[in-house]
Amino acid sequence: MMRISETVKHLLIINVIMFIGTMFIGKGILFYDWFAMHFPKNEAYQPWQILTHMFMHGGPWHLALNMFGLWMFGTPVEQVLGQKRFLFIYFSAGLGAVALQVGEYYFGFLPTFNELLASGLSESEILQMLSDGKTQGRVSVIQHNYLQEIYPFYKSTMVGASGCIMGILAAFGMMNPNAELMMIFLPIPIKAKYFIPALIAIETILGFTGQSIFGGTSIAHFAHVGGAITGFLIMWYWKKTQFNRNRWN
Repeated sequence: MMRISETVKHLLIINVIMFIGTMFIGKGILFYDWFAMHFPKNEAYQPWQILTHMFMHGGPWHLALNMFGLWMFGTPVEQVLGQKRFLFIYFSAGLGAVALQVGEYYFGFLPTFNELLASGLSESEILQMLSDGKTQGRVSVIQHNYLQEIYPFYKSTMVGASGCIMGILAAFGMMNPNAELMMIFLPIPIKAKYFIPALIAIETILGFTGQSIFGGTSIAHFAHVGGAITGFLIMWYWKKTQFNRNRWN
């Protein structure tokens, strides 16, 4: 059994502690209000959520899958790159995940939001109605429909280390292109140099279609894509500039 590396061990502990806090403090609501990544237009948004959401999870299964991925891929990556470079990729991938997913939310939110502004509503009025979730008797039918259209973006939240781990997975694949990996639902060995691009392509398609392999529509697929691309670009840059040539090739 592969021995867990120190930084990965500490990240696992922090994630588990945060999950326990979510379950037992504030009836499962308080931690989400404080630490989940809210849409920036939402009144619940706070700047620290850009980082803290990476240690939040939506349930035991979500936590278990991410922590398994962190252990499996994070340990060999840290052993090769060292603590500082590992953490740089980990958190950079998490930030890349936020940037792409929130960017996708804004892409859907802003055009309709601007239509509402053009219809005569002020920004404060729009945000207040989105916060209240009530528009009856306050706006026209067209404005009501517009508000209903952007309400899911306004109320969206992000939790999980998936973006960070996708970045680590991309780093692992670049260091070990011929390592054989398998998906849970497709237990066929596939080399990392094929597996990871295929996974990113699948996540991109699911992001555009709004679907999920496991059902439901709440998975932030573009966060996964953003994390993987960020991890890949960092490793590509390090390899290109021979920043780390004595550690991996």
